[in-house]
Amino acid sequence: MSKITAILGSALFFVVAPAMLAGVIPWSMTHWEFRPPFLAVEATRLAGIALIIAGVPGVLDSFARFALQGLGTPAPIAPPRNLVVSGFYRYVRNPIYVALVAVILGQGLLFADGGLLGYGALLWLFFHIWVVAIEEPGLRESFGADYESYCADVPRWLPRLTPRAV
Repeated sequence: MSKITAILGSALFFVVAPAMLAGVIPWSMTHWEFRPPFLAVEATRLAGIALIIAGVPGVLDSFARFALQGLGTPAPIAPPRNLVVSGFYRYVRNPIYVALVAVILGQGLLFADGGLLGYGALLWLFFHIWVVAIEEPGLRESFGADYESYCADVPRWLPRLTPRAV
């Protein structure tokens, strides 16, 4: 896949998946209306803002890396040709999923919506099942020892404190 095709494919998939999961669905649940903060503590809103601010760059950077370095997309129908292990991938194996869940949970805290927190938890559970049952076996098949080495160094969900050497 050429870089231009990878960029266009990633942009299209971005609109189809992350924008829907972390934008349209949360908006449809909350209409982004503020409710009284959880436990009447405004700091919960600050925690929500922090999660959103931390998550958005992770999604954007990871999508760009898939296109520019991986020469593919995050979409299962157009996977990368090259294993992407730079950027946020030096800290955690699934930065897109981690970042999306962070953005959703952040919105749940910001708007004080328990349903949105539940949605974020269920989405993480779906991501976990998908990663373990489908994604990781496919990556092992595609990238073999390189992926095994990467898995040994980088955790699936909780980021390392120091980046993995490239």
